[in-house]
Parts: sequence; structure tokens; C-alpha cells
Amino acid sequence: MKSLLLGILLGVLIVLGGVYLYFSHGFAPVATAAPPMPFEATMARLALHARIAKEAPSAAPIPGDDTNLLAGANVYRESCAVCHGLSGQTAETSIAKGMFPKPPQLLKGHGVTDDPVGETYWKVKNGIRMTGMPAFVQSLSDQQLWQVSLFLAQADKLPEAARKLITQ
Repeated sequence: MKSLLLGILLGVLIVLGGVYLYFSHGFAPVATAAPPMPFEATMARLALHARIAKEAPSAAPIPGDDTNLLAGANVYRESCAVCHGLSGQTAETSIAKGMFPKPPQLLKGHGVTDDPVGETYWKVKNGIRMTGMPAFVQSLSDQQLWQVSLFLAQADKLPEAARKLITQ
């Protein structure tokens, strides 16, 4: 039994030493143009979904009316479009081209309209580590965070004034 435990401990130490050497000798891909590390996307996605499930609000405290959707479109155009693009925009911005992972073009296809508004709020408020998605908690008011979240949740059915504001 003692030799089994010693073998397990030795095995764990060898694995940890290998991981340390992998990172400390510069083998880990850290450039945005480099391919992801093994299991990087899976582990990051797993952690993100678990954290959002634990902390995201279930409902918006403000209504998704035309006033808030128009205000959300303004916030999106000013703070988000540089990475996530505008409606009708065919090419990525120069900032989006250099990011890894690539920022989703939120106004193409279904975007985030199928995500619960609380999930989008959490992402906008807190950002997402190692993706280039910044936290806007110190840049935008809570009202603005909710407005842009509601805007994105309803991006496929916006009032005309909001639609015009985010069309290139």
C-alpha cells in the first residue's frame, strides 16, 4: 500500500513538473495568432458557463421598451461595435482582426438574441478573461449595462430608430 501511494505521488509530481516546464520554457502559445492550447477552449467554456449559471441575474430590472432599446443601441455603437461590428458591416474591424479568440459579430445571424438577458448582462458587466472582452462595470452605469443587454437580447426585433443607429 505504501509503494502504491508513493507511486501515485511520484506520478502527480512528474505531471506537475512537466506542466511547469511546458509553461516556463515558453512552449505554451500566448500570441493571439497562435493556436489554442489543448483543452483551452473546453476548460474556459466550462468555467464561464458555471460562473454565469451561478451569478447571472434572471430578469432585467428595466423594461425592454423603445426608449431603453434606443439607449442600448447608442451604448452598443459607442462601446461594442469596434469589436463586435455593426449590422450590414461586411468586414471585421482592424481591432477584431487581431483578437484571439475572434469576437463574435453579434448583429449577424442569431448573435446573442437566444441568450437570456441576465447572461448577456453578466458578460458585459464582468467581461470574459483571456478573450479581449473587457468588463464595463467601471465604464457604464448599471442602467446602461441593462440597456445594452436588452438591446442585444432583442437585436432581431428592434424598433426602426434603434435599427438605423446600428446599421452601417
